[in-house]
Amino acid sequence: MTKKVLLVDDEENIVDVCSRYLRREGYEVSSALNGMEAMERYASFKPDIVILDIMMPEMDGWQVAERIRVESDTPIIMLTALGQEKDRIYGLTIGADDYVTKPFSPRELLLRIKNVLRRTYSTTQREVQKDVLKWKDLLIDRDKRKVVVAGKQIEMTVKEFDLLTLLAEHPSQVFSKSQLLETLWGYEYLGDANTINVHIRRLREKIEMDPSSPEWIKTVWGIGYKFEGKPYYED
Repeated sequence: MTKKVLLVDDEENIVDVCSRYLRREGYEVSSALNGMEAMERYASFKPDIVILDIMMPEMDGWQVAERIRVESDTPIIMLTALGQEKDRIYGLTIGADDYVTKPFSPRELLLRIKNVLRRTYSTTQREVQKDVLKWKDLLIDRDKRKVVVAGKQIEMTVKEFDLLTLLAEHPSQVFSKSQLLETLWGYEYLGDANTINVHIRRLREKIEMDPSSPEWIKTVWGIGYKFEGKPYYED
C-alpha cells in the first residue's frame, strides 16, 4: 500500500525538491507552508508520516507536533536548522520519532522516512501477544495504549507509553540508555541520554506510589534500567 507523507516547511524550494523526490520513490505527498495549513492538511490527508519543520509562521512545528500527539500516534520527523541538544531533546520529549538537521539531502530524508515507517508499521511479535498486561495495581493495555494505576487511567505521551511497555514486556531485563534510545528512536544519540532520564522520572511520577523508592522501574547503577515484576496476560 502506498504510504502518505505530509511535508511541512516554509521554504518552498525544500518542499518542491523533496516532494518530487518522494513521489519518484512511490510515496503520495501532500505539503503545507505553515503550521495552520499543516493542521488542515493533516485532517484531510490523513498521512502515514509527517515531516515537520520547526521554525514556521502562524504556528511553529512544536505546536503542530503537540496537537498531532493529542489525537494520534502518527510518526513525526522534525526538520530544523537548529542544532542545539535542548531542541533535539524537547522534540523527542513531545513525541517526535526522528530529527533531521538542515541542510540535508532528499536521500537522507528518504532513508529516515523508511526507517521510521518500518519501525512503526512492521509486523512484530508483539502483535500476536495478548494485549493486556496486569500486575497488582498496574495495567497496560497495548491495543488501546492505556495505562491504569490503582483503578485510575494515567495520561501518557507516546514515548512514555512506548518506554514503559518496552520495559514491562521484558521483566528483569536490564536496558542501557543507549539501547533504549536506539530501540525507541531508531538511532543512537551522542550526548542525548538525558532524554531517557527525563522519561523515566516522569514515568515514575505517574505510576509509582513513591517515585523516590520505585516498585516497578528500577535503576541499575552504571548500566540503565529494568522493570521488576512478571505480568500475567489477559484476553
